[in-house]
Amino acid sequence: MSTLGTAAEADLRDDELGEEEIVERIFEAIIDQRLPPGTKLSEAALCEAFGVGRMRIRQSLLLLASREVVDLLPNRGAFVASPTAEQAREVFEARLMIEPNVARLAAERATDENLAAIQRHLRLEHEAHHSNKRRDAIRLSGQFHVLLAEIADNAVALRMVKELVTRTSLIIGIFGSPGVSNCRDEDHDEIYDAFRRRDTEAASRLMADHLRHIEQHLELTDPAEGVSDLVAIFRK
Repeated sequence: MSTLGTAAEADLRDDELGEEEIVERIFEAIIDQRLPPGTKLSEAALCEAFGVGRMRIRQSLLLLASREVVDLLPNRGAFVASPTAEQAREVFEARLMIEPNVARLAAERATDENLAAIQRHLRLEHEAHHSNKRRDAIRLSGQFHVLLAEIADNAVALRMVKELVTRTSLIIGIFGSPGVSNCRDEDHDEIYDAFRRRDTEAASRLMADHLRHIEQHLELTDPAEGVSDLVAIFRK
């Protein structure tokens, strides 16, 4: 009997959602503005919502905290991160210091295969924008910037861009208008054209203009904290 019980428990564990899927669903809810900044992420409510044990929820919250999407506060629990307007401005200031130079390097080093990869990515972006899939548009827009950093072939810059893109996705989710991604795909098209022409200076300038455009279209006022029904949001 105990053997059957152990097997049944193993089957249940196999059926549970993994940490990465839980992380993705929580992140999506934040980007979709269904989870306002400052929302308390109750472990008990998340266990009920996702049908998993407390340890899996804790691991998921640790992953979200490592990506600066969730704040873990001693003796208080987990909360959706609440970047201030000033912190958002600092993120864009850092991106303006780094990414125009990344674009310059990438335009110089891009191979024909790299250009083809950018083209494929842009097709996915266009589809997301034209289908009004805001979450996909935000995700793909961020991945475009990471792709350029990969082409630039500088491991330090790539690590920094990945971190800044993750933080920007959260900022856009919080401060952006619900119906838009705040990242115009025509900007990315123009950057790609500069790459195709091997015009490194134009690539750098267009990247700087692009980042300024994103920041200018955010409502950078400190958001109000909210309360949400986690079970209703996540239970299928």
